[in-house]
Amino acid sequence: MSAIRLLVLGAVRQHVRAHGYQVRNDLEYWGAHEWSNAKPGSIYHALKQMAKQGVLRAHEVAPSTAGGPPRVEYELTGRGEEEFLTLLRGALTTYDQKSDVLSAAIGFIVDLPRDEVVDLLKRRVRAMEEWRTTVLEYYTPGPGPGETDHIGEIMNFWVHSADSDAAWTRGLIARIEGGAYVFAGEGEPFVGVLTEGQVNPYATGETHPGDKH
Repeated sequence: MSAIRLLVLGAVRQHVRAHGYQVRNDLEYWGAHEWSNAKPGSIYHALKQMAKQGVLRAHEVAPSTAGGPPRVEYELTGRGEEEFLTLLRGALTTYDQKSDVLSAAIGFIVDLPRDEVVDLLKRRVRAMEEWRTTVLEYYTPGPGPGETDHIGEIMNFWVHSADSDAAWTRGLIARIEGGAYVFAGEGEPFVGVLTEGQVNPYATGETHPGDKH
């Protein structure tokens, strides 16, 4: 699963219509350039590719004041909305994936109903528990007395990581069940996007040819 695809779709969706620089600015505001592959080139490439695939609809708006090509704004098509929700639900349920995919999904959990998010996260915990049970049928965590094989530390790391992940997920479930955050259908949700012209304190300062589009 692609974190950049989920991130870009979700960012465009929050604006309804957004140009590339807005999407880039939002993802930098969330720190996504630090924990994912959401670099400027990847963002602009994803926008153009998804427009070609019919997932996004591209609109040419006012021409550039610098004499360049018109700025392009994007919005989700029906296919894009369906793909965004599919990616989001899959990222919240699947445990054996890169951490940037789950991180991206956490940023959009409030786009789903509260009960559905809880159900998806509980399925994720069950999958981790089933994986752990299967692994422990043939693997005993170490080290034990006299053990010198350091290769066992690999599985120690994965089991420990899964246990920590499951504990964190259970904590998130408890917070959500306890009333934390505003989810879809509950009122005006928090929208972590920057308004046009708002200064981004986390901007990298890098430029890209697509910034004007």
